[in-house]
Amino acid sequence: MPTNLEKWDVEDQDFWESTGKTIANKNLWLSIPALFLSFATWAMWGVIIKYMKDFGYNFGMTGDLVPGSEEYKAALSEVNTLYYSLPAIAGLAGATLRIPNSFLISLGGGRNVIFFSALLMLIPAIGTGWALSDINTSYLVFASMALLSGFGGGNFASSMSNISFFFPKRVQGYALGMNAGIGNLGVGAMQKIIPLAIGLSLFGAVGSEAVVKGVPFGGLQNAGWVWVPLLVLSGIGAFFGMNNVATGTPSLPGTVQGISKTAYMIGLGLIAAVAGAFLLIGLPWDSWGMENASIWIVVFAVACITVLLMKYATPREIRKNLNKQFEIFGNKHNWIMTIVYTMTFGSFIGFSFAFPKLCQDIFVYTDPANPDYVNPTAPNFMLWVFIGPMLGALVRPIGGIIADKVNSGAKVTCVSTILQILAALAVAYFVIQAKQSDTPEEFWWPFFSFFMILFLTTGIGNGSTFRSVPYIFSKEQAGPVLGWISAIAAYGAFIIPKVFGQQIEAGHPEYALYGFAGYYAICLVLNWWYYQGPKREFDNP
Repeated sequence: MPTNLEKWDVEDQDFWESTGKTIANKNLWLSIPALFLSFATWAMWGVIIKYMKDFGYNFGMTGDLVPGSEEYKAALSEVNTLYYSLPAIAGLAGATLRIPNSFLISLGGGRNVIFFSALLMLIPAIGTGWALSDINTSYLVFASMALLSGFGGGNFASSMSNISFFFPKRVQGYALGMNAGIGNLGVGAMQKIIPLAIGLSLFGAVGSEAVVKGVPFGGLQNAGWVWVPLLVLSGIGAFFGMNNVATGTPSLPGTVQGISKTAYMIGLGLIAAVAGAFLLIGLPWDSWGMENASIWIVVFAVACITVLLMKYATPREIRKNLNKQFEIFGNKHNWIMTIVYTMTFGSFIGFSFAFPKLCQDIFVYTDPANPDYVNPTAPNFMLWVFIGPMLGALVRPIGGIIADKVNSGAKVTCVSTILQILAALAVAYFVIQAKQSDTPEEFWWPFFSFFMILFLTTGIGNGSTFRSVPYIFSKEQAGPVLGWISAIAAYGAFIIPKVFGQQIEAGHPEYALYGFAGYYAICLVLNWWYYQGPKREFDNP
C-alpha cells in the first residue's frame, strides 16, 4: 500500500467499508500511542521535580554555602521556586507549539508529521536522562530540556487534525474521542511509570550509591530514559504503518519534503517558545516589582509572537488559508469560549503538572523555617497522584455525552463550574488546616478527595464546552476556534505551576486556589450571560 493515498473518500459508504475503515483504524491505533507518549513526556516534569527535591538537586546554587545558614536557606527557597518553573516552561512551550501544530497536516502530511514528532521527543527524553545524572547540573540545562519537552504538548493539535481526515463525519466522535481520551491518559500513566522505572537500573545509568526513600540515585535518570525505546517504537510504527491522505494534505509531499515543512513550522513555534522562556527567566521581574504579573505578560507576548510569525513568516502556499482562519479573532464569542474552555482543560493540565509537587510541599516539607525538614509521617502521595489526571481524561467524553443527552453544553458547563468552585474552596480550606497542624497528614484524604473532584469537574466541563462550539460558530469557523481555544487553554500547564510556586514561596498556597475559584466564578457568569440568561445570544448551545 502506498504511503500517500491520492483517493480518499470516506463519505462514500462503499469505499469506507471496502477500503477506508481498515486504513483509518490502522492510522488511529498508531496515532494513539504516539499521542499518549507526547502527553507523558510533556507532563513528566511535574513528577521529576518531586524527586529532584528529594535528592537535593540544587542547580549548583548551594555548593559554597554552609548548611543551616540563612544564605543556605534562602538559596534552597529559590531552588524550590525554580523547581516549579520547569513544568511551567514545559507548559509554556507545549501550549505555544500547539498553535503552529494546528496547521501542520496540510503542509507535511499526517504520517510525516507523526513520525517526525516522535523523533523530536527523543531529544528531551535523552537530554533529561543525562541531566539527572548530576545533582549540580545547571538550571539552564534543565530549563532547556523542559522547553524541548513542549514538542509533546504541541503534538495534540496536529494529531487530532490528522485523525479527523481519516474518518467519515458519522464516526468522528468515536475516532477523536479515542485519540484524545487515551492520549490524555499519558499524563496519569506517566505518574505511575516514572516511579516504577526509577526503582530499577534499567538503562545502566550510574551516578552515586545514594538511596532516598527507597529510590537509587542510579535509577533516577530512568525518568527520561524510560521513554526512549517507546518513542523509537512509536516512530517506527508511524513511519512504516501510517499514511498521508489527499483530503488532509492536498499537495501530497514526499517524506523529506514533508518533514522539512514540518520542521520549519515547528521551528517558528520554538522561536516563540524560546522568547517566552527568556522573558520568564531572563528578565529581572523581581527587581521591577512585577514577579506576580510576569506570567500573564509572558503568555500574552508569546501568543502574539507566535501568531505574528505564522502570519508573516509562513510559506506563501498556506498564508492565504491562515488569513482566512484568522477571521475568528473578530468574533467576540471566540474570546468568550477561550476564557471558558481554559477554565476546563487549562485547569486539568495545569493541576496535572503541579499536583505532585504541591502535595510534597504541603505534606512532606512542612517546616518553612527549616527547608531540610521532612515530615516522618507524611503520606506516600506518589501512590495516588496519578488518579486525578486519569479521572480527568476518562470523564472527558462523558461531559459531551451528558451535554448531548440534555441538548445543551452550556447547562452541563454551568453545573460543573459550580462544583469546580466549591471543590477549589474546599481544597484551599484543607490546605490551611494542614499547614497549621503539627500532624498535617490527618488532612491528606479530604485534601486529596476534593482535588479529585476538581479533576473530575474539569474533565466533564472540557467535554461540554467542546460540544457548545459547533452550535455557536459556523462550520467554517468551528474548526479554527477549536484549535485556537485548545492552544490557549494549554497555557494552563504554564500558569498554574507558576502561580502555585509563587504562593508556596510566599507561604500561602491557598491564595492560588482562591484565585482559581474567582476565575471560575467569572466563567460561570460569562456562560450564563451569553448562553443561558435572559439576554443570551445563543440558547443553551
